Amino acid sequence: MKKLLLALLTIVTLACQAQKTEKFNLNFESQSDQEALSDGWYNWGDYATSIDTIAYSGKKSAKIKSDQEGSAFGAIAYNIPARYSGQTIQLEGYMKIKNIEKDITGLFMQINGNGRTLAYESIENQNITGTKDWQKYSITLNYSEDAENIIVGGLVKGIGEAWFDDFVVKIDGKNVQTLKEKETPKAQLDQEFDDGSLIEFAELTGENIHNLELLGRIWGFLKYHHPEIAQGNLNWDYELFRFLPNYVEVKNNTERDNLIIDWIDSLGKIDECLTCEPTDENAFLKPDLDWIDKQNTNLKNKLLFVYKNRSQGEQYYFAKVTGAGNPKFKNESAYPKMSYPDDGFRLLSLYRYWNMIHYFFPYKHLIDEDWNNKLSEYIPLFTNAKNELEYELAAVQLIGDIKDTHANLWGGGDQIEEWKGKNYPPFHVRFIEDQLVVTDYYNEELKVEAGLEIGDVITKINGKNTEKLIEEKSKYYPASNQAARLRGLSPDLLRSNSNQIEIEYQSKKSKAKKKSLQLYPKDSLDIYGWYRKSQDKSFKMLDNNIGYITIESIKQEELSTIQNQFKDTKGIIIDMRYSPSTFIAFSLGSYFVSSSTPFVKYSFVNMDNPGEFYFSNDFEIERQDETYQGKLIVLVNEITQSSGEFTSMAFRAGDNTTILGSTTAGADGNVSSIMLPGGLRTMISGFGVYYPDGEETQRVGIVPDIEVKPTVKGIREGKDELIEKAIEVILKE
Repeated sequence: MKKLLLALLTIVTLACQAQKTEKFNLNFESQSDQEALSDGWYNWGDYATSIDTIAYSGKKSAKIKSDQEGSAFGAIAYNIPARYSGQTIQLEGYMKIKNIEKDITGLFMQINGNGRTLAYESIENQNITGTKDWQKYSITLNYSEDAENIIVGGLVKGIGEAWFDDFVVKIDGKNVQTLKEKETPKAQLDQEFDDGSLIEFAELTGENIHNLELLGRIWGFLKYHHPEIAQGNLNWDYELFRFLPNYVEVKNNTERDNLIIDWIDSLGKIDECLTCEPTDENAFLKPDLDWIDKQNTNLKNKLLFVYKNRSQGEQYYFAKVTGAGNPKFKNESAYPKMSYPDDGFRLLSLYRYWNMIHYFFPYKHLIDEDWNNKLSEYIPLFTNAKNELEYELAAVQLIGDIKDTHANLWGGGDQIEEWKGKNYPPFHVRFIEDQLVVTDYYNEELKVEAGLEIGDVITKINGKNTEKLIEEKSKYYPASNQAARLRGLSPDLLRSNSNQIEIEYQSKKSKAKKKSLQLYPKDSLDIYGWYRKSQDKSFKMLDNNIGYITIESIKQEELSTIQNQFKDTKGIIIDMRYSPSTFIAFSLGSYFVSSSTPFVKYSFVNMDNPGEFYFSNDFEIERQDETYQGKLIVLVNEITQSSGEFTSMAFRAGDNTTILGSTTAGADGNVSSIMLPGGLRTMISGFGVYYPDGEETQRVGIVPDIEVKPTVKGIREGKDELIEKAIEVILKE
């Protein structure tokens, strides 16, 4: 008996030791505070969360219980540092439910990195309802090497109760509890300035600005060329903050340059690079390093030595996106907790963005103003920003200077959103014939109260002409061309934090009217962005034996049916005035060429020599066994962007294609995300897109063969003038 008790005690002891050695408390058994959730777990939402004794295994589980209305949600969550390598990640766990009604209940997993959500999945699509005993559920996601945090948990949205137990996280099929963690780069161990840079700038003189401009160039140059930084041995953001206090105190250029040289020497020994090649004389774009030649001899030679022996191969701060070739900016902390970054972090934001454009933007040569002058122009704007809004406006204005419709503040610009206004008009507006025109009502029931008809032209808002408002606000609406800028600007002109605005407008029946227009919170309207999404089929037959295809909802599996039904038509209209639901440039484009036809080539950055861009070979559309014999009309406008523009280029390669419409958005190619301090997120077009003869598409867009634009008269009459013109072209012998 004693031997049996000893054996049982030994087993229990070993089991307890095994539980203690697990890195993550995913079975809820460890609970230091009996009044709180199990160790490491936290709650979101409004529902009651607790630790319960109804468990799948062990003694404890987590429980979420809704309120009686079921109008909110509750969640329990656990954060796992993403210190692992792999391709896929899986969450498994057990759940028991009681009286669950509608909405969402189940496991969820979220992967975060670079200040944003990289991937998210839940089991909401399994429609789990009712009362069920313990069952095992799982979620699988692609695992990104940019991942910093893995959040796993359980969620209840709606009415009911749910229990969760025995979570297991696996990467490539292996339990994270036993996986070996990646070695943390030295740069990530440096946390000295996590709470602030401690940098404060006094009023800057012209000499101060000049010195800070030079530092910004050198900081960026070293970031992308020095081997120690490339290996992740230095937190380059924080090295800037260590260097700045002494740098801003220099008395003359000699002292300044000597300080910089000593700084470079302190970073670590640079070995001779035996694989570094000079810039290719045939490169499409060459690195702009002329500023180095303007420095004094000692500093110039030091910088040229770094360049001659620059890092090659894998880099800590950038890489090439697999398969696409555009740059991926890695390990760039967005410092999201700093909604209003301090002086040093705001200067860092400018330095980071300016250098990313300088070395990696494929269209830098198309920027209207010399990018070399932008550092000195924006240093006062960034350092003098007195609050979060001024910082965000400075950032979006800088982003706008590169003239890329892919580039905007796509995340983190909450103060700009508030500045634009929390209340919205009840109708959609577009610029038609250079006038702000009502084109649709979000909610038809508000039409009588608003009093404006479709086709009415708004001429003044709170006493200001729309032309004046465009002039004032355009710099805060980044775009490749004016058509795309007006596309983004038009819906915001009528926003306000007030409940009403005063407008003047012209209708079909009257020259000028004034009225107070009621505005509404966004969530009370059925607001859409560029167009109202249709529930119609992606293709249909029009009168006169003409086929019509919209890429808004097209699916790959429909293509064979479309080709079969439309093969004997007089013509096909493909409507590209939407965002494509799937990529069909090659799969459908091949239906319209009678032989393999070149239609595009790219420009890519040389990752071993940032700033050098080279052209790819031409890419071709391969013909199908059967080629369409009728006319193809492709409809485009300012909404046609990126994938839509690329696909239009593929269709243009067809034997009998006509592009009809107006200027497209002028932003093509895969995008590269950029994170800036304060949780700001933007993007750039990551590689250049050109016709085979080298003709530009960026900013220019897809130039129509036949220009047709909507008219105010057509809007009032409910006509689609582009489709009408397309039918006319097809029927014309």
